[in-house]
Amino acid sequence: MVEVKLHDIGEGMTEGDVITYFVKEGEDVNEDQPIIEVQTEKMVTELTAPKGGRIKDILVEEGATISVGTTILTIDAGNASIEEDEAAPKDDSETSEPSETAPDHDRKTEVKGPVRIKAAPYTRKIARELEVDIEQIKGTGKDGRITVEDVKSFKGPEEAVDKGEKVAPATKKAAEDPTEEENWIPFKGRRKQIAKKMTQSIYTIPHVAHMEEVDMTELLAFRQELKPEASISVAAFFIKALAIALNDYPIFNSELDEENGRILLKDSVHMGIATDTTEGLIVPVIRNAEGKSLSDIHKEMKSLTAKAMENNITGKEVTGSTFTISNVGPLGSIGATPIINYPEVALMAFHKTKKMPVVDQNDEIVIRSMMNITLTFDHRVADGGEAIAFTNRFKSLLENPKLLLLELV
Repeated sequence: MVEVKLHDIGEGMTEGDVITYFVKEGEDVNEDQPIIEVQTEKMVTELTAPKGGRIKDILVEEGATISVGTTILTIDAGNASIEEDEAAPKDDSETSEPSETAPDHDRKTEVKGPVRIKAAPYTRKIARELEVDIEQIKGTGKDGRITVEDVKSFKGPEEAVDKGEKVAPATKKAAEDPTEEENWIPFKGRRKQIAKKMTQSIYTIPHVAHMEEVDMTELLAFRQELKPEASISVAAFFIKALAIALNDYPIFNSELDEENGRILLKDSVHMGIATDTTEGLIVPVIRNAEGKSLSDIHKEMKSLTAKAMENNITGKEVTGSTFTISNVGPLGSIGATPIINYPEVALMAFHKTKKMPVVDQNDEIVIRSMMNITLTFDHRVADGGEAIAFTNRFKSLLENPKLLLLELV
């Protein structure tokens, strides 16, 4: 008997939520076939069958929160209807008919489990909500991968909208005879893990917020100059300028080891990008940002953000950040005091850029594009003077963007 347990699939993971099963008791599965979808702190992931065999007992209900090490289900490898070394069912022409006289347990039958298809967990979720059989869809993505658009197109736009209304959040009261139960939404999965991490951060770190305003006029003009050759997002400039500033002020790219009485200065800048998704906040990571060009940063950030929005991101892509940014300006924010992404030392938020009258060096009133920024830092590790110096260095690079050319790779 093979036990399938929830194993640690991410840094610091202690629990997860069982979202859905792809199999039922009594069904046969191949080795490495997806059998369970689990929500962890950072992502939705699939667990696969470690051995081929027959699903014996499903021990955990869908929606349950379980700790690492919990046995979710068992597989009877001795009653497998296919050989364990078979990666997938054979073609019909290769399948021999079972003997009429053979006992039931010796017969080789068609696998009843789901076909191995290429689709992200989020795509599968949309398919379930729209009551679409994802196995019937032909994927248009890379290597035949099924996308969210494929699911919606298969269902039909009008039907998808109608079904979307049926799966609206539980906070919407029923039209008739609403009950208190219908006003609850589940506090688990990523939402619960975010709460735990934010609580740990705010109760562990003495937060200080330093605020500054940045004149974005020259940067926006410089970005327009580059457009014939390359379209670079403003956030890519933020990341590159921060990587340079962090090299000059490495205390903000560090980690406090309070137990051993030391501060570890990190060799590389692994930039976390706070991303707002339908499943909650997630932080994809651009590794070694200090050694990447603006173009490389832009492309990687775009790719990681798309994966995060589709809930199709790996554990490695959301762990190991040394500094985090929060670009909330496009949402309309003019100021905030963000919570640090523990165990990092600092986080910088970029707020809305808007045109304002400004008095220039000649005491004349001119219109400039101004943006507020907030640096939240750990006062155990750094002081206000260092925070101001670090922020001023970052500000100077944005206000004189051609200085970045001296640092670009």
